[in-house]
Amino acid sequence: MGKRQGMKQEGNTGGIYDARVLGMPKVVLLGLQHMFAMFGATILVPTLTGLDVSTTLLFAGLGTLLFHLLTRGRVPAFLGSSFAFLGGYGAIAPMADAEGHALDNSALLPYACFGVACAGLVYLLLAFLIKVFGAGKVMRFFPPIVTGPIIISIGLTLSQTAVDNCARDWLVAMVAIVLVVACNIWGRGMVKIVPIIIGVAGSYLFAAALGRVDFAPVAQADWIGLPVHWEQTAFWALSQGDMSLLITSVITIMPISLATIVEHIGDVSAISSTVGKNYIKDPGLHRTLLGDGLATISAAMFGAPANTTYGENTGVLALTKVFDPLVIRIAALFAILFSFSPKFAAVVGCMPPAVCGGVSLVLYGMISAVGVRNVVEAKVDFSKSRNVIIAALILVLAIGIKYSSAGSINFMVGELSISFSGLAVGALVGILLNAVLPGKDYEYNDVEGAGA
Repeated sequence: MGKRQGMKQEGNTGGIYDARVLGMPKVVLLGLQHMFAMFGATILVPTLTGLDVSTTLLFAGLGTLLFHLLTRGRVPAFLGSSFAFLGGYGAIAPMADAEGHALDNSALLPYACFGVACAGLVYLLLAFLIKVFGAGKVMRFFPPIVTGPIIISIGLTLSQTAVDNCARDWLVAMVAIVLVVACNIWGRGMVKIVPIIIGVAGSYLFAAALGRVDFAPVAQADWIGLPVHWEQTAFWALSQGDMSLLITSVITIMPISLATIVEHIGDVSAISSTVGKNYIKDPGLHRTLLGDGLATISAAMFGAPANTTYGENTGVLALTKVFDPLVIRIAALFAILFSFSPKFAAVVGCMPPAVCGGVSLVLYGMISAVGVRNVVEAKVDFSKSRNVIIAALILVLAIGIKYSSAGSINFMVGELSISFSGLAVGALVGILLNAVLPGKDYEYNDVEGAGA
C-alpha cells in the first residue's frame, strides 16, 4: 500500500484516516466503539427470531473478517445481522401462533437458516456476472439520483427503531444524545473520535445509578461458553432429511436476496460517499458482493442470521472521520472474543433500550445526511422532472410502506407469501424509472468519487 504520510485522508472528507498514526491503544478503543455501535441491532435479530446471540456475535466477527479478506482489506465495513430476512424466518419458524401464543421454533430454525444460506448463493451469482461483464453494466442502473435517495431512506426507515427505544426512557436517551453530540463537537483528541463509547458508557451508568437496570441475568450467565450448537445449524436440518421443509424454506427465503442486494449496493455507495473513495470500482462491487454472500452463507449454515453491511458503523465513520479498515477488523475480533462469554452478552443485554436508542438516533441521522451529500456532490439536476419523480417515489415508497399498517408489500405465489420491504420496493421502482424515463445524463465510468 505504500507508506502514508500524516494523519489526513486524501480526498474530500479531510478526516483522520491512518489509525496506525494514532497508536494501538487508541485503535483498540476505536474498534471497541464500532463493536458497541453494531451490538444493539445485531443481537436484536436473534432476539426476534430465536437464534443464538453468541452464535450471532461469532459470525458477525468472522463474516466481517472474511469480507475484509475478499475485499483486500480496503473497505471499512462491518457485517452484522440483517433485518431483511425477518419475514423469512417468521414464515418458516414462527415464534408465535395467530393468536399470539408463544411457540417453540427451535426445531424449525435450522431449516430457515438453510433457506438463508441458499439466498447467499444469489450474491455469488451476481458477483460472477459483474466480474465477467463489468460493474458498469450494473451501476448504470444505480446513478446518484437512485443511490442518494436510497441512502437517505436507509437512515429514515431505521429511525423508527431508534425513536421507539428512546421512548422507553427519554431521560436516559437524552443523556446518550447529549454526550455523543458534545464529545463530537467540542471534544478534543480521543474524546472527539470515541463519542459512541462515551455516550453508551455514560448513559448506561446514569441509568444504573437511577436503578433502571436489572443485572440479574449477568449474575446467572456463565463466564465462558461455546457459541455454536449442532442442533441449531443448517447442517442439522440437512441431516434430518425433511426435504419438503428444506425446499419450502429455499423457495420462501431465497427471493429476499433480490432486495438485500439492492440494499448492499446502497450501503457500499454510502460508505464510498462517507470515505470519499469509490469502493464499487476498487476493490470492486463483485468483491463486496462475494464477501457479503459468503459471510451470509457461512453464518446461516452454522445457525446465525444473515450478514449485511451495517449502517450503524457507517454512521460511526461519518461521525468520527476515522476510516481505516484496521479499526473495523479489531471490532470484529472483539465480537469473536465476546461470543465465547455469555456473561458479557448478558452485560450488554441488560443495557437499557434507551441507551441504544439515543446513540442510534444520531447514527441513523448521519446515514441520511450521507445520502443528502451524495446527491449534492454529484450535482444532480433537480430542475429535471425525471429526477424529481425518481427521488420522490423512492422516498415516499420506502418510508410510506415502512410505516404503513402492513409494514411491507405482500403477494402470493401459489401458496407462498412473498414480502418486500418499503426500502426494497422504493429501490426497485427507482431503478426501473431511471432505466425507462428519457433524459439520462449519467455515465458510470465518468464518476471517480463517492457514491458512484
